[in-house]
Amino acid sequence: MKTFLELYEGVVSVTQRKKLARRMAKLQRSPAFQAKKKRNALKMRDPAKLLMIARRQLIKKYRDKFFPDYDNQPVQRRVMIDQQIMQKYGKKIDKGSKKVAMKLKANEADRIKKAKDAMRADNA
Repeated sequence: MKTFLELYEGVVSVTQRKKLARRMAKLQRSPAFQAKKKRNALKMRDPAKLLMIARRQLIKKYRDKFFPDYDNQPVQRRVMIDQQIMQKYGKKIDKGSKKVAMKLKANEADRIKKAKDAMRADNA
């Protein structure tokens, strides 16, 4: 079985994307997974996780800028778009993700505070 990082970093085939999407959609509906998400929202994220999130945000930013109709494209075209973006802007994304990760780290305490407040509101 492939690890998450292998799927995330490498180029994923269409069938693997669909299979992963089905599995994750099913997992999202489970109450145990929802509880796990709430528990994890209360914890500080480690630097590697912040870097991964920052990288994902930058990739999304480039997608939205150069391919505004990305979400409406067929899966095969989205794979090609992802490859084009990584080929053209991969170095900029790597460099910029460090800056974005620093901003995320600065806002981490505020994010946790909001998550705790939301949890208290749900319990009250």
